[in-house]
Amino acid sequence: MSPPRPDTDQALDPLHAEKVLSDTDTRVAVAGHPIHAMLVAFPISLTMCTLGADLFYWWTGDVFWTRVALWAIGAAFLIGLLAGLSGTVELLLVPGIRTRPPSWTHFVIAVALLSMLGANFGYRLGGYEEAVLPFGVLLSVLCAGFTGLTGWHGGKLVFDYRLGAGGSKS
Repeated sequence: MSPPRPDTDQALDPLHAEKVLSDTDTRVAVAGHPIHAMLVAFPISLTMCTLGADLFYWWTGDVFWTRVALWAIGAAFLIGLLAGLSGTVELLLVPGIRTRPPSWTHFVIAVALLSMLGANFGYRLGGYEEAVLPFGVLLSVLCAGFTGLTGWHGGKLVFDYRLGAGGSKS
């Protein structure tokens, strides 16, 4: 007997027989395109830009980079809230997403990331030039790490489970 193929529900989830698991189509979409997937690219890239701007400030001492980091982390936080809202609605509305434990892992890590993005942004509001070294850079590194972790789990949900990718219903 050959082992199950990794692209089948049986290999991915022991509850494969449950009909609800096949319901994974997005409910929060524009013209069939999932809003959560469209929004998450912005906080991801802006969080990495914040880290880059912090490192450039540390390297050059140019105050320009502190303003870049302030705007980038602020935008990452605000757009991240929108992405989180759309992802939460998706999680709660779609049974095939809601019943899979990895979805909840992604949710919890993403909420922790949003908290860190908000803390990083709030910390800089009091004086963005003084906030960068050393704690701003440390917060940015932590945010970048959690962004990678959250993205890894989100990517696994899309590529391994095909959640929110469409095409599960006829």
